[in-house]
Amino acid sequence: MLILGGFIGQAQNSGSISSSLDIFIFPNDGQGQDQQNDDELACFTWAKQQTGYDPMNPPEYVGEQVDRSADGSAVVGAAGGAAVGAAIGSISGNMGDGAAYGAIIGGLRGRRQKRAAESRQQQSNNTAAANAQKEAENNYKKAFSACMEAKGYTVKF
Repeated sequence: MLILGGFIGQAQNSGSISSSLDIFIFPNDGQGQDQQNDDELACFTWAKQQTGYDPMNPPEYVGEQVDRSADGSAVVGAAGGAAVGAAIGSISGNMGDGAAYGAIIGGLRGRRQKRAAESRQQQSNNTAAANAQKEAENNYKKAFSACMEAKGYTVKF
């Protein structure tokens, strides 16, 4: 309740709960500022109960971390590179060196491809987390707005 108490003071300094949420409220039924503040507090609490989201203490949404442990992609790449290198080396008469160079190049390529795939997956995970956070915020604003509209206000955000 201490957080809510701190929030009320903050909301009064900035104008209202709705202004801190970037929501515009217009009283349709001649409600005074004190009544609007009371209604906003009631709707703030109701929307939080309905959605499980507290805009004054939002949960941290973090993308799931990609497993960056070794998975053998460098080994597979090295094996493929060694085979190609050996084939090329046999044509030039130096199969051993060709296999060694091919293994190095193939290993690096396999590792680089794995890193690129991990990076793409991490970016996708981070985007999903950001979308989940935005959806939770929007659901809260919808619930808050529905409550305020039911109390006789026009709401825009």
